Amino acid sequence: MSLKRALDRLRLLGLARTARDLLRAGAFWRRNARYRRPGAPDGLPIPPARLVILVTGTPDIGWFLEGGARAAESIRSILGKNGIDIGQTRALLDFGCGCGRVARHWQRLPGEVHGCDFNRRLVGWCRRRLRFGRFEVNALRPPLPYPDRRFDLVYALSVFTHLPEDLQGPWMDELGRVLAPGGHVILSVHGQRYVDELSPAERARFEEGRLVVRQEGSAGTNVCGAYHPFEYVRQTLARAFTLVDFLPEGAHGNPHQDLVLLRR
Repeated sequence: MSLKRALDRLRLLGLARTARDLLRAGAFWRRNARYRRPGAPDGLPIPPARLVILVTGTPDIGWFLEGGARAAESIRSILGKNGIDIGQTRALLDFGCGCGRVARHWQRLPGEVHGCDFNRRLVGWCRRRLRFGRFEVNALRPPLPYPDRRFDLVYALSVFTHLPEDLQGPWMDELGRVLAPGGHVILSVHGQRYVDELSPAERARFEEGRLVVRQEGSAGTNVCGAYHPFEYVRQTLARAFTLVDFLPEGAHGNPHQDLVLLRR
C-alpha cells in the first residue's frame, strides 16, 4: 500500500470514528431529553452529564437513575434477607458517594444520610443539591472525617474495585473504626464473573485466591481495577469482621459485581 493510500485510509477512519461519536452523542441527547422538563421521578435534581460520566462512565441519565435504584434495592435486599431493616438505621454512610447515584434513594429514611468521596466536584454537587444528606470530602488514604462508632451501616459500591492492595486493608480498618458495634458494611467487588477479562498470569493469581490489581498508579479512579477472589474476601478483606452473606453477582446496580455483607 502506498503512503498516500495509507494516509487516505487513516483520514477516512478518523472521519468514521468522528461520525460514530456524533451519532452516539445524539442518541444520548435524545434519551436524556425525556428528563429535561419533568426531571427525575424522585423529584431530586439530576447531575450534569460531566459528573454522571465520572460516576457511571456514560452520560446516560436513564442508566444513572436506574442503576442507582437497582443498587439501593440490592442494599435493601441483602439487609432484609438477613433480618436487618434499613429503616431502623440511625445513621448510614455512602463511602464513595459520587454525585449521589445511590444516596438519593435514601431521602425518605428517618435516620441520618451521609456520603463522602475523593472527588471534590462530586461532593460539592451533593452538598448543593441533595440537601437531605451531609457530604464530606475524604483523601485517598484514611482517615475519614468522622468520629469513632458513628454509623450503623456503611456501604462502598464499586470502591474497593478501584483500590490497590496497600489501600484496601487500611480502608477496611477505617470503615471498622467509624462503624458502631454490631453495625454492618456492604461492599461490591469484581469476582469470578470477571475472570475471563484477566491475562493468564492474572487468572492464575486470582485462582490462587490472591488479589489482582491493574494500573495501581491510578488508585481511586476507574482506570485502576481490582479483582477479588472469594477466598481473599473471606480471609483478608473481612478479617476484622464477621462475614454474614456473600451474593455472587448480587450488586445489581453495578452489573456482575459480587455483593458482600459484613458485621462488626
